[in-house]
Amino acid sequence: MTAETIDHATLSRLVEAGAVHGALVVGKTGGWSVVIRYGKAERPLAAQRSRQVRVFKRMETLVSYLKDVGISQFDVDAADYAPGTASRPDRAAALRRTHEAAEYDKWFREQVEEAIRETDDPNTVWIPHEVVEEEMARERAELLALIKNEGK
Repeated sequence: MTAETIDHATLSRLVEAGAVHGALVVGKTGGWSVVIRYGKAERPLAAQRSRQVRVFKRMETLVSYLKDVGISQFDVDAADYAPGTASRPDRAAALRRTHEAAEYDKWFREQVEEAIRETDDPNTVWIPHEVVEEEMARERAELLALIKNEGK
């Protein structure tokens, strides 16, 4: 189960109100997280989209983030820090969906371009709507008759 987290907006408001008592930067495999101390609570910072504990790959990025929020002093616990990359299966799935969407978008645009070319072609034969309706009504009647005869 994921511990309760704190989001960026809440952290900013707490810092602005002077309610943050400290921050602890904690080393993990592949990066660094930060635990915010305020009131009697300690909460890890959440990632914006996943709501999971945010992991910064580089210490420099984390320091810049904390300074931008208004926290310039913090403790560091590097006992469990291990360089490398943490597994991100959620990102792999998101990347796969992005590629699928790009492929569909390409196919869709090709279909639209082909339809426009056909529309602009002076040799295109146009069938009036009424003719299509009559043809569909005839086919529908034939299918209904087939279905009716199979039931007997």
